[in-house]
Amino acid sequence: MPHPIIFDTDPGVDDAQAIAIALRHPELELLGLTTTYGNVDVEVATRNALLLAQLAGRDDVPVAQGAAAPLVKTRHPPPAHIHGANGLGDIPLPEVQGKADPRSAAQFIIDTVNARPGEVTLVAVGPLGNLAAALQLDPTLTERVRQVVIMGGSIREGGNVTPVAEANMFNDPHAASRVLTAGWPLTLVGLDVTHRCVLTAEHMARIEAGQGELGRVLAGSYAFYRNFYQEFLGIDGCCPHDSCALAWLLRPELFTTARGHLTVTTDGDAEGQTILAPEGRAFIASRWSRTPPVDACLGVDGEAVSDWIADVLA
Repeated sequence: MPHPIIFDTDPGVDDAQAIAIALRHPELELLGLTTTYGNVDVEVATRNALLLAQLAGRDDVPVAQGAAAPLVKTRHPPPAHIHGANGLGDIPLPEVQGKADPRSAAQFIIDTVNARPGEVTLVAVGPLGNLAAALQLDPTLTERVRQVVIMGGSIREGGNVTPVAEANMFNDPHAASRVLTAGWPLTLVGLDVTHRCVLTAEHMARIEAGQGELGRVLAGSYAFYRNFYQEFLGIDGCCPHDSCALAWLLRPELFTTARGHLTVTTDGDAEGQTILAPEGRAFIASRWSRTPPVDACLGVDGEAVSDWIADVLA
């Protein structure tokens, strides 16, 4: 049976790769895309989501625009040096034909989950303001969502925007704290596993050949993203962060997880850091175990996941 999902996203080069999987994979029923700021401004994120659905021939997929800024902290500028000013490597893009859903992302999430209680999985791969807003509007949402998969955070790997914080958590740590401790069935797919996966030029050549016009956009934006990884991390390829969330949903046997109590630091030098206290282990103070238990991915067969992404999109 397909997994009905809402994909919450800030496209973004690696988001685009994941959206292509969500639009194509036969085991995923994509109920909608919800957009947030992060890699780009939210208006650009919405345009990109509409465009990717259009290029895939999936104009039927609703796109609802959401958070434009963090809940509390001052917003940092989008990382144009990583994703390009247009979020897709600054390549020329076709005109968008479709329009966004008139509802906010948070309202779209609530309406869609309420229409199919117990069925819908939320997959969020950007800052978590939309999920936090949905919880603010309807705290009982946690009782009707099937599960939540979050691409973000880092337990052992360290950060990618600060020494300890991953970008999505750092961009809105207050929203992250609300979402990751809400008490719903949740799995964190963070840098501990996404940094073990590399989408190579050979992978992308297969994807480009298999995806038509969408493939040309994925390949063009990949070239920009790959240059960043080569210069800053010495990787010949790119880490397909957001696709890893879908890989965990559909191929969980490729990952190893640990269960524990998750907290997010919201202030100070460590803002955005995600801390996992293993379930059942006693620490010096009970506060480390005060949050509901969740699962966090700590290990992965990175080559198998990268090959899986290419296989799906080729």
